[in-house]
Amino acid sequence: MSALRFLTRLATGKTQVLAAITSSAGAGDGNKIVATGGDGKLDGTLMPTGVGADTTVKPATENLAAGDLVNFHDNGGTPSVRKADASNGRQADGFVLAAVTSGSNATVYPPGSQVTGLTGLTISTYYLSNSTAGSISTTPPDPASNIGHIMQAVGRADSATSFYFNPEEPTEIG
Repeated sequence: MSALRFLTRLATGKTQVLAAITSSAGAGDGNKIVATGGDGKLDGTLMPTGVGADTTVKPATENLAAGDLVNFHDNGGTPSVRKADASNGRQADGFVLAAVTSGSNATVYPPGSQVTGLTGLTISTYYLSNSTAGSISTTPPDPASNIGHIMQAVGRADSATSFYFNPEEPTEIG
């Protein structure tokens, strides 16, 4: 979709066609008309400091897909993120809404936020997956066959496409 355009009258009396902006690079974009993005929402760069999503930015140590649950870890002294994984004790600390390649910065959303853009969910409690890193499952790991893994409820779906991320403390299966 092309940018929204509008007419303005200059001090000289001439009419000019301008494009609305959907994100801001800072002071140079002051006094410009804004438009929502393709998702119908304002970009976070258009919001004043302190208003917007509560996120943190950390480098990813592996490729992440949109909607992946992530685990904070120390990567040689650098706080980083990787896929959360119940099979190897990597608890879910946050999630990403955009795909990120290894080595790039990931915007991580904290507990209390809504994971969107998913499919096929039912209104129920979800657990950190024991079989697919970064994913969720409607069933926790079976304690009889998953010694050393963790069990972590991570939230509850409110629709077929989203769930609220409210992780519980993980329990190690012994």
